[in-house]
Amino acid sequence: MLDTKDTGSNINDGFFQLQFKEDGVFLIVYPPANKGKKVEAQEVLDKLVLKKIKSFSRDIVELTIKMAEKTPVKIAEPQEETRVDVTANVMISPDRMKGYISFNPPDNGRMMMPEEVMDVLNKNGVIYGINRINLETIIKYPVYNEMICVAEGTLPVNGQNGKVEFLFDIKKNNKPTILEDGRVDFRELNLIESATQGQRLCTLIPPIKGTPGMTVSGTDIPPLDGKPVALPKGRNVSISPDGICLVANINGQVSYLDGKINIFSAYEVPANVDNSTGNINFVGNVSVRGNVQSGFVVEAGGNVEVWGVVEGAVIKAGGDIILRRGMQGMGKGVLISGGDIIARYIENSNVEAANNIKSEAIMHSNVKCGNKLELSGRKGLLVGGSCKVGKEISAKVIGSYMATVTDLEVGIDPTIRERYKSNKDEIANIETDLRKAEQAITILKKLEMAGALSPEKQEIMAKSVRTRIYYINRLNELNEEVAQLESRLQQDSYGKIRCYNFIYPGTKVAIGSCLMYVRENLQYCTLYRDGADIRVGGIDR
Repeated sequence: MLDTKDTGSNINDGFFQLQFKEDGVFLIVYPPANKGKKVEAQEVLDKLVLKKIKSFSRDIVELTIKMAEKTPVKIAEPQEETRVDVTANVMISPDRMKGYISFNPPDNGRMMMPEEVMDVLNKNGVIYGINRINLETIIKYPVYNEMICVAEGTLPVNGQNGKVEFLFDIKKNNKPTILEDGRVDFRELNLIESATQGQRLCTLIPPIKGTPGMTVSGTDIPPLDGKPVALPKGRNVSISPDGICLVANINGQVSYLDGKINIFSAYEVPANVDNSTGNINFVGNVSVRGNVQSGFVVEAGGNVEVWGVVEGAVIKAGGDIILRRGMQGMGKGVLISGGDIIARYIENSNVEAANNIKSEAIMHSNVKCGNKLELSGRKGLLVGGSCKVGKEISAKVIGSYMATVTDLEVGIDPTIRERYKSNKDEIANIETDLRKAEQAITILKKLEMAGALSPEKQEIMAKSVRTRIYYINRLNELNEEVAQLESRLQQDSYGKIRCYNFIYPGTKVAIGSCLMYVRENLQYCTLYRDGADIRVGGIDR
């Protein structure tokens, strides 16, 4: 006897059984418990059709269902039971990105084989993204009448838009520098981003194409490709020949404004150079509308112009330095110019210009000037300190009636004398080091001849030989330069000092190798060299 059983979805629902016996096919119907659902006639009839039961009595079936007496009722003559295998239903999601399968339970039949399930999926349009491992698991441990996802499509991967890679800091902050000892340097804020001519400022990163996706039905899903971007070209920049970079056309400040890269040849400080700005370091021109406070540094590759007062600060310029008011250096102020220095007054400072210096008054300062030092205007005063000038000093008043010590030296570019001294010092140091290297080589050669030169000492010997060659070459260069400098220093110097009012005692004058001390007031005169002496001539000489 074979027995099949169908139950409802709820444990309290009624259910029925079919029994295939030698004397016929019997139906047993069980009533529901509590508030469970009764067995439906159509449910039983569908099962009879599925089992291919022949010549059953529909009336008896309906009566048996109605009575639900839990007793077998013969509904057909004896016949062979038809075994029902598992069948499958396939569903595809509306976006066609997922494929589902549900299995109808067997009735004394067998489960489908993996190849059969694959065939069902393919015939129903699921051909891509099938998870074979998941499929084999649900075949081995089947769950019936429930849709299970067995295939997933691949979503497209959109491309990436091109972008600009900046080769400078477009978001300068004003955070102070933290020193190694933990102190904070509020002067080094690095607010200016500088660029030199020919420097690359940014480069293009090309867009990336997207990767197409695919539905479970095998249809391609096109991606969104990345879009290219344009170079943010602004003023004083150009596009490189390969079209992927922006290059600075001039030296200046890099600025990223309104989505464009610009180079400005000048940098303007609208107020004072103080803790709010930090030190200034710029490759172009710098203009300071306020004061430069003590302890701060302004460095520029071009000109520096200060509208206010410079205190005990340092200003270095590759071009000219223009101080609209002046400088009170307090003994620590420094001006270094690759061109001219123009200031209303300079006091207690160290000043150096490659060309000319012009001022109304210079007091108690150390001055070096490659060409001409000119004190003019209402005061025209040069008093105290020392002045080393290449060609000429021109002033109204030199020194003071209190005999303030004022040292003047003209006729030789001070940079030449300093270069000469620096080279002589370097020659002395190199000669000392060269002797040490030759001594080491001599000792190591003796060891080599004795066969006692270890690999470590061989390396020392090779290094000493290379050092000796470098020192000899460097000495030759320095000696040649020193000879040229000596020749220039030994030439007759014809510098002049012009005074349009008084030169007071206490003034020391050197023109070339000649020396003179002013011991009485000199007025409206020119000091010049005549052979081995310094003469006092007329103002127009």
